[in-house]
Amino acid sequence: MSAHLDAIDEQLIAHLQVDGRRPYTQLAKEVGLSEAAVRQRVQRLIESGTVQIVAVTDPLQLGLLRQAMVLIKVEGDVRSVAEELAAFDEVDYLVLTAGSVDVLAEVVVPDDEALLDLLNERIRKVPGVVSTESVIYLRLEKQTYQWGTK
Repeated sequence: MSAHLDAIDEQLIAHLQVDGRRPYTQLAKEVGLSEAAVRQRVQRLIESGTVQIVAVTDPLQLGLLRQAMVLIKVEGDVRSVAEELAAFDEVDYLVLTAGSVDVLAEVVVPDDEALLDLLNERIRKVPGVVSTESVIYLRLEKQTYQWGTK
């Protein structure tokens, strides 16, 4: 269930997407509310799961030089396979799909040897995994978390 957002909530989200560390005092001036009201609204957005305020890192700067999308076909309960895959630290994005594959897992690892190990020794050994296909990222052109409120 999605939270009901009014125009003030939408403004707060837009400001926080530019700088998630923006002080409540500054946000209050920008949206025309008291600092306490802004604090309550932001807390409600966080508690409802509408907003997360996190540090987004650049994997390349952290020595994680290989990114790939792994397309996974599953036999049996796709949810149990997804639950096990979601526990892998290397998996940073996981979705269940309808179509030619059952699960998409974005993985981030230091190098090709680590990717080979992850695929061969871990992902393919998860009960229910039938096959995998890897799409190696050559260059990340765009990555954004600013979906807005519409």
